[in-house]
Order: sequence, then structure tokens, then C-alpha cells
Amino acid sequence: MGALAVIALVGRMVLLFSLLTLVPLAFAWIGRDAAQQAFTTAALVTFVAGSLMSLTTRRFRRELQPRDGFLLVTLTWLVLPAFGALPLWLAIPGLSVTDAYFEAMSAITATGATVLSGLDALPLSVNVWRCFMMFVGGLGIIVLAVAILPLLGVGGSQLFKAETAGPMKDQKLTPRIADTARGIWVAYGLLSLACLLAYHAAGMDWIDAFLHMCSTVSLGGFSRYDASFGHWNSPLIEGVAMVFMLLAGVNLLLYFAVWRRRSLAVLWRNVEVRSFYAVLAGSILLISGYLVATDAHPDPLDALRKTAFHVISVATTTGYASYDYAQWPLFASLLMILLGCFATCAGSTGGGIKMIRMLLLAAQARRELVRIVHPQVVNPIVIGGRAVDDRTIQGVIAYMMLYGATLVVFTMALLFSGLDVVTAFTAVVACVNNIGPGLGEVGPAVNYGGLSDVQTWICTLAMMLGRLELLSVMVLLLPQFWRR
Repeated sequence: MGALAVIALVGRMVLLFSLLTLVPLAFAWIGRDAAQQAFTTAALVTFVAGSLMSLTTRRFRRELQPRDGFLLVTLTWLVLPAFGALPLWLAIPGLSVTDAYFEAMSAITATGATVLSGLDALPLSVNVWRCFMMFVGGLGIIVLAVAILPLLGVGGSQLFKAETAGPMKDQKLTPRIADTARGIWVAYGLLSLACLLAYHAAGMDWIDAFLHMCSTVSLGGFSRYDASFGHWNSPLIEGVAMVFMLLAGVNLLLYFAVWRRRSLAVLWRNVEVRSFYAVLAGSILLISGYLVATDAHPDPLDALRKTAFHVISVATTTGYASYDYAQWPLFASLLMILLGCFATCAGSTGGGIKMIRMLLLAAQARRELVRIVHPQVVNPIVIGGRAVDDRTIQGVIAYMMLYGATLVVFTMALLFSGLDVVTAFTAVVACVNNIGPGLGEVGPAVNYGGLSDVQTWICTLAMMLGRLELLSVMVLLLPQFWRR
């Protein structure tokens, strides 16, 4: 019965998803591009499939139990990319099912890895669909559903906790979790509107501004052009992108708090936000100085411009590029990839393990060192003026163990499949942390289109695991999960 109740909700998610296809469909019909039929067919198939799933299981509808949230989130993030891939597969000649699913998974998880070349020549509606999926998936279609499903009589607290990123998932600023989710979407919407207007004012036309707004606030990084931001070579446009990547890398709940309390001090007092900006500032200075010292970019201003844009882009897991930074010395490009593993804040649209986990791990390491010197000392971990309970610390340590094991296992799998070590390692890091481009054969100047089907599926699974922060998926592998 429990599984059927979950399938009933997945059906409603698919129905909701079918409405999203109307956006690219409108672009296809207004512009009369070559993908009209593909999106019409995909919209109908998605609507019918969602309707059938909902109708055939409607009698099993009930309130979500704790375990149902994890199953629903995982099934949703497996099923929706299949329907997202359908119009891509129908519209792009020669695109395989594997590559279409990879592209849709990359969009919905806001990863930004792509298998497609010749983006400039694709029908506009296809690029709209890629970026719009990223816009919705960046914050999480699950959070959107949590805000809407209560209207249909479906509780969402378990769903919200399963999908929300970060170790402290019980934070909410309103008595009802759905109100919190709606508040996050309001903050996301206002940030998106500001980004759209800023891009247009900086020189983009309205369509480019819309598409790149979608992939900026979601920290996803898809572009309409193969050259990404190199298409414009504009310091002003890059500046707008940097500002909004930095804004989107912060916990969106804090913007909700700023609005309610009418004070920006909420942001400054948050230790995670301060650490986020401090790490990025230090990394920009370090890498730009290194590039000047090694003559990779002798001009200090040019080095600072390129470094600032790419450090912010990669560290926030967006993945935009205006230059092939894989040509830099390995130290610089690899450091940026590693920043993407942890720099963004929990509750943002970014991927990775989140800055708060790094702060907790550093505090735990310091506490253990103090205990070596003073075994009897009482030394609680305090973050932002609040003591952190040991259960949270244990959860972070467990997560990091699974995270490290996932990187090793997936890297070894790609090495076994024939990839070189730089490509294999950075592809896994880029996919698990939802960064997008890696180095080597999946660097910023190329894409994932050269991978075999097996390698592509490995990276696809890595993207989903990373987006759902590992634990939400891996808990399904426990026998205890399936016992009554």
C-alpha cells in the first residue's frame, strides 16, 4: 500500500511536470521552429502518463510517512528526467536515449554537464527547455510540490526534509512547512526577476537574458551558446553573472529572514555566509596571483577578471566559462574544482557538501585535538552562537564517509571503463557535486559527448546521488527500510 501511495504522488508530480512543457511549447509555436511536433507529442505523453498514474492509484492516497518521503524523492528524480528527455530525443536528430536522459538529468539536478554540441544551431525551444528545467530543478521541484500539494490534502514535511540540502533540515521560519517552501520560492522568484532585468540592462536580448537567468539563479550553468559567456566577452555581463551567482550561493531561507526582520544583519551574522565569501575572496586572490607569477596571465587585471569569474562560477557549482581554464596550470584549475565540493551554503541552489559541513568538521577536528591535551574538558561545538548536538555531528561524519566512498567507487568505475585518471576523477567530482564541467576529456572547452554509454550512465547516477545528497537515496538500500 505504501509504495502505491508513493506512485500516486509521483503521478501528480508528472502531471505538474507536463504543465512545465507548455513553456517551451509556446516558444516552439510562436517561433515556428523545428521542435513544434516534438514538444506537442512530449506534452501529451507526459500528461497522459501522469493522469494514468494518478487515476489508477488514487484510492491509495494517504498522508506521507517518514520513509515515504525518501522513496518519493528518489522516484521523482528518476522519473522526471525520463519525461524531460523525451522532447530532446524527439527534437534532436541522432541523440541517443542515454544522452537525452543524461541531458535532462543534468538540467533537473542543475549540474550543467552537457553531451550536446552545436547549441547555437539548436531550435530555440530546445534551449528554452534545457534552461527552464534547470530553473525549476535548481531549487527543487519537490520544494515546489511541497508548497502546492497541501492544497490537494497532501502533507509535505517528510518530503521537504528528504529533498532539502544540508545537515540541519529542521530549520523553518514559519509554523507550516508549506509556508516556508512558498517563502523560499518567493525569494527565488524575486532574485530571478532582478537577474533577468540586470542581464538585459547589461546588453543581452530578452531571450538570452531569460535563458541565462534560469541557469544563473539555479547555479546550473547551461548556456544557449557553445562558447558560454565567451560569446559576449563582456566584463559587464560577466559582472552581473558573478553578482547573482554569489547571491544564489547563499541560503535562500536567510533572504526570507531578511525580509521578515527588515535587516541585512541577518546575513552578516551568519557564519556560513561569512565563510562562503571569505573562501571565495581568498581563492580569487591566490589563483590570480599564481597565474601572474607563472606567466599564465601576465596582466594582473586580466588575470583577476578571468580568475574572479571562473572561481565564482565553479565554486558555486554553476559551471559557466568565458575561457578554457583547463589551459591553466593544474593547481589553479584543480583548486577551483575542489572549491565546488564545499563552497556553497546549505539551503542554496548549489551542489556539493556545503560550507556548513566543512565548518562542523573543522570544529570537530579542533575539539578532538583539544581532548588530546585536556581529556576531561567539556568543549561543545558552537556554530553561530548555537551549540550543535552530537547527533548532527555524527550525521555529518557518516555523510562524509559515504561521500568519500562514492567518489572512490565511481572514479574507479570510470577508470575501469577506460578513462584517464584526470578525466575520471574530475568527471565524478563534477557530477557528484553538480558542478558540470571537469577537466581532461570533460573540460570546459569540450563536453561529456565523448563518453561511452556506460560512462554516461555512471555520471548520470552520480548527478542524481549528489543532488539528493547521497543519504536520501542510499537509505533505500537498507533492508530495514523495507521492513514494516
